[in-house]
Amino acid sequence: MIELKDILYKVAINVVVGNTTVNINKVEFDSRKVKQEDVFVAIRGSVSDGHKFIEKAIDLGAKAIVCEKIPLNRIEEVTYIEVEDSNTALAIMASNYYGSPSVNLKLVGVTGTNGKTTIATLLYQLFKKAGFKVGLLSTVNILVDTKEYKATHTTPDSLMINYYLKEMNEAGVEYCFMEVSSHGIHQKRTEGLTFAGGIFTNLSHDHLDYHNTFKEYRDVKKMFFDGLLSSAFALVNKDDKNGAFMLQNTKAKQYSYALKSYADYRGQILENSLEGLLLKLNDNEVWAKLIGSFNAYNLLAIFGTAELLGLETLEILQLLSDLRSVSGRFQYLISEEKITAIVDYAHTPDALKNVLETINDIRTNNENLITVIGCGGDRDKMKRPVMGNIAARLSNKVIFTSDNPRTEDPAQIIEDIEKGIEPQDYKKTLSITDRKQAIKTACQLAERDDIILIGGKGHETYQEINGNRIDFNDFEIVKQELKKLNK
Repeated sequence: MIELKDILYKVAINVVVGNTTVNINKVEFDSRKVKQEDVFVAIRGSVSDGHKFIEKAIDLGAKAIVCEKIPLNRIEEVTYIEVEDSNTALAIMASNYYGSPSVNLKLVGVTGTNGKTTIATLLYQLFKKAGFKVGLLSTVNILVDTKEYKATHTTPDSLMINYYLKEMNEAGVEYCFMEVSSHGIHQKRTEGLTFAGGIFTNLSHDHLDYHNTFKEYRDVKKMFFDGLLSSAFALVNKDDKNGAFMLQNTKAKQYSYALKSYADYRGQILENSLEGLLLKLNDNEVWAKLIGSFNAYNLLAIFGTAELLGLETLEILQLLSDLRSVSGRFQYLISEEKITAIVDYAHTPDALKNVLETINDIRTNNENLITVIGCGGDRDKMKRPVMGNIAARLSNKVIFTSDNPRTEDPAQIIEDIEKGIEPQDYKKTLSITDRKQAIKTACQLAERDDIILIGGKGHETYQEINGNRIDFNDFEIVKQELKKLNK
């Protein structure tokens, strides 16, 4: 049990009705989970408003209510606290409830459109190999040193974040690497956390179903850097024009990385093949098992972060050469028939372009590049024709198919994608609504030395159709289909 006033430390409060010296069991923002002597935080969400469930929370035993508007009908035994913003209040309360666990860690946040998962996961790998106890909060999984939990969001809610950070404290974790999404920043899930550093990867067309405009999306990302303390570092991709913008108001120490510009951490690609990358990082050469120029940027960010966190340069270089690709991020296999299949999470125009250009840079052009791609339903529709254009322009053959259609008609999504195809590219394209059949067809079309790219879902092990999640793994399916060809 903890006193309510201690949970409310540093929360911006407008009005208090009742007693804040009462003992509280736990903090909840989902009224269905409320139990005796809990404090319920009413959040105004995009789907429902928690203020409508205040009475229900009290009926279930809530001893205190935190809300943006105190209800007219109040219960005498219940304490009501009116705050400016419930999301911010929840995040600060979560940190207080779990004993400010981020203070006891070197917590580094990674934000940007592409590369978040790869950078956070490979930093976890690198620091583990360096002998430290490490934590990871990513899209793919949550790791408390070696203990794994399933991830449900890019940035979990603030209660879950602080719960896992507390677990890390108890496990003796020293470093934690965390993906920080624009949704998470906008919904104040990272408020109240103490970051040792922040990394900016890049910014391109994504999440405009949520943020409405690119400017709004960019400004939300910047809020993360605005909130860093002077004791922290901010490391940004200088080759992205938004990198300098992220640093404008930050109190953190400023650093940059780049392949094309002068930067604190400067990279040069010496060799780029399906076996890996030979890079020059500042004045040091290093061989990495990762592939493509986008991974050169990721490795630069990892190299810079590791140095800023105090690791020796020579040790970092040795560890970089041993890093392996993240599940669903340029994950590839080569069949007995010498057909290369690549699975990548590329679900934005920029990510798809990067992956296709990387493959085209590596290949000899004596083989065909066959791309299987779709777009998610109930999400940003503006990017669909753009992705259709990129896929058709940079591939020899394209099969448009379903991604996670959710509640939308898959055929309509494909129709939207096809609007971006240039007339000269139409003959390259096929449309197959069933994703498994699309992957099977790509395998049947492929000949020796051809390359198949399956984009959009990457690490996901399901397909979301009309509210149902069906088991679906791109990598496993293409592996099975290519095996069938060998029989």
